[in-house]
Amino acid sequence: MNSVLKVMAAIMMVLVFAMSCSKPDDPNNGGNNNEENDSVVDPNENLNGHEYVDLGLPSGILWATCNVGADVPEGYGDYFAWGETEPKEFYGWKNYKYGRFFHERYELNKYCTDSVFGLNGFVDNLSLLEPDDDVASTIWGTAWRTPTIEEWGEMFQNTTSVWSSQNGVNGWCFTAPNGNSLFLPAAGYYWDGDLNAVDLGVYWSVTLNMEYPYRAWGFHFNSFQCHLCGSSDRNRGQTVRAVHSKK
Repeated sequence: MNSVLKVMAAIMMVLVFAMSCSKPDDPNNGGNNNEENDSVVDPNENLNGHEYVDLGLPSGILWATCNVGADVPEGYGDYFAWGETEPKEFYGWKNYKYGRFFHERYELNKYCTDSVFGLNGFVDNLSLLEPDDDVASTIWGTAWRTPTIEEWGEMFQNTTSVWSSQNGVNGWCFTAPNGNSLFLPAAGYYWDGDLNAVDLGVYWSVTLNMEYPYRAWGFHFNSFQCHLCGSSDRNRGQTVRAVHSKK
């Protein structure tokens, strides 16, 4: 399936979920299929020092039990702008690696599918983060990666979920038919230098919003619902949960 069809599939999945995203014309709101895997998965469900859980998904994708930068499942971990691989103190267009918002217009210099939003009309039609721009791959090793929006949808559709608390931290617990479960803490997001909305979960995918390429798709939730959403500006600091593929 090419990238256009993948994004169309993601949009169709959004219609299945309760969608509560911000309007795409508001600038203040807010796959990476790396086949190389030289690492060996050990029998203790640990890869490169990071634990994972098998939810028995059709794709065989295995999900990390902790956010990137966290040591326990309920840990928030670090926050990253989309396509950046290091946390920072300030998250804004002024210091975003791959573009800016200048004189009331977006000027992207990578991952742009529409010249209206590109710097001097720049377009590269890249719709998925490249491995070097995927924080899960660069920090945890190439066997790990950030999930696509389709993989987020697959996880959600093949588990039952409930809002819960783990060691005093609120979030959603997703339980598979095989009995294994995955906990995602509500860690909020960074805008400018402030942590916002810690009652929300706002997780990145590697999938660009091709219609509005200054934004990217992710998995969002509050205490009432979970959904796929393409309304996060790429410069926002959000959390990342990594996946890897079985050999």
